[in-house]
Amino acid sequence: MAKCIMIQGTCSNAGKSFIAAGLCRIFMQDGWKVAPFKSQNMALNSYVGPDGREIGRAQVMQAECAGITADARMNPVLLKPTSDQVSQVIVNGSSVGNMSATDYFAYKKTLSENVLAAYNSLAAEYELIVIEGAGSPAEINLKDGDIVNMGLAEMVDAPVLLVGDIDRGGVFASLYRTVALLSPNDRKRVKGVLINKFRGNKELLSSGLKMLKNLINIPVLGVIPHINLDLDDEDSLAERLTRKQTPKDIDIAVIRLPKIANFTDFNALEGIPDVSLRYISNIDELREPDLIIIPGSKNVFSDIDWLRQTGLAAGIEAHARLNRPVFGICGGYQILGGNIKDPIGVEEQGETQGLGLFGHATVFSEDKILTQVTGNFGQVGGVLRGLSHKPFFGYEIHMGRTASLEEAPLVHCRTENGEYLSGGQSGNIYGCYIHGIFDSGGVRDGLLRSLREMKGMPYKQTAFIDANFQKGKEYDKLAAHLRKSLDMESVYSILFAGRGEKQ
Repeated sequence: MAKCIMIQGTCSNAGKSFIAAGLCRIFMQDGWKVAPFKSQNMALNSYVGPDGREIGRAQVMQAECAGITADARMNPVLLKPTSDQVSQVIVNGSSVGNMSATDYFAYKKTLSENVLAAYNSLAAEYELIVIEGAGSPAEINLKDGDIVNMGLAEMVDAPVLLVGDIDRGGVFASLYRTVALLSPNDRKRVKGVLINKFRGNKELLSSGLKMLKNLINIPVLGVIPHINLDLDDEDSLAERLTRKQTPKDIDIAVIRLPKIANFTDFNALEGIPDVSLRYISNIDELREPDLIIIPGSKNVFSDIDWLRQTGLAAGIEAHARLNRPVFGICGGYQILGGNIKDPIGVEEQGETQGLGLFGHATVFSEDKILTQVTGNFGQVGGVLRGLSHKPFFGYEIHMGRTASLEEAPLVHCRTENGEYLSGGQSGNIYGCYIHGIFDSGGVRDGLLRSLREMKGMPYKQTAFIDANFQKGKEYDKLAAHLRKSLDMESVYSILFAGRGEKQ
């Protein structure tokens, strides 16, 4: 049975995902067969694995760090919020329906067997398991029936490292109070604390570190400096969504929908010389981009209302009238169309009207499409004709079925179940259901070639680094950073010293 170690945090976005990923990379580099695990995740960034099941994007990143293929066992419960009070619940990679927070609180008490079965299956196959918690273990109102923090630690007898985010301020208070709110048995499980995202001179922390250790009687195993890494983010708290950029030669605006999903689709467009990728949340920020992208959405009904209320719907329509391209992905593709019906309440029972830039109609159904896809663009017209016949690899996650009434198909898709034409193009309006479609270097080259031609700029050869190779470099950089910052000897000692409370 595998040894395990668990990373919990004083709050959301403290850095649990990245620290867990970094430890997966370190253990892999040190010769261990390691896998990540997060029993319950809440995020709109998800991924479809080769098994056709859906999991949180963070566990995919962690699996890549470990040098393995992600599967649904690594994240047996995924919550995808559709509103402030309701989430779609994914269990073992498949949707079991939408639930209110109250309903899910009662339902999750039945999930411990699923969680434990998934964990035990991994533990029988791997030597080490790096477990990530969610939120904070000090959410004492949620302790009853907990399956993701100390409740899970007890189930699998895991030692815990507690992470605090100094970038938010008050890190000593947050670590101290988190420990103080734990039960005596849970407190015994915390074998070390980490301070994350530090900027400045570590010596200035020395007196505080000593006082903290004396107060909680738990060693501080590392102060981790802030580092900029190009890694897939888990949710809408990602810094890249608020990063300000000055428009460059090629300026791409991604609409930051309130229910934006799978914004990792556009990570491959960041960092390209002479390209600015800006996330836009109001009409004043839109300006005059060369390309507008409408991303995925977990609630197209409310996001369409938001687009109209903010004036961005009118801004997108004005952009289209200037014959500048608009590209919609998944929910964004639906938003570009006409009538959208939700007869069974997948998002909001009823119907609404999209922006009308496409003539298609969408109907939500109970069955969710989850599949990996390879394919190529067809003959593409309009500004983005440089995309013609470019190959791609991606995946589909959607419950809507879109019937194209006017536009020509955009892509030719191939899955294990067959081939089909999908997406649409009409003038300079483009859309499809394929997440990750811009990850291919050929697609990016065709896109930039087209936009430069639109602006009368000469073609500029860009050497696109293979996405997996680039990710590997970033994972190694993260591991090296943690090795310098953490007391890895103590981490290994905790990992192998007998497990959790029994240590």
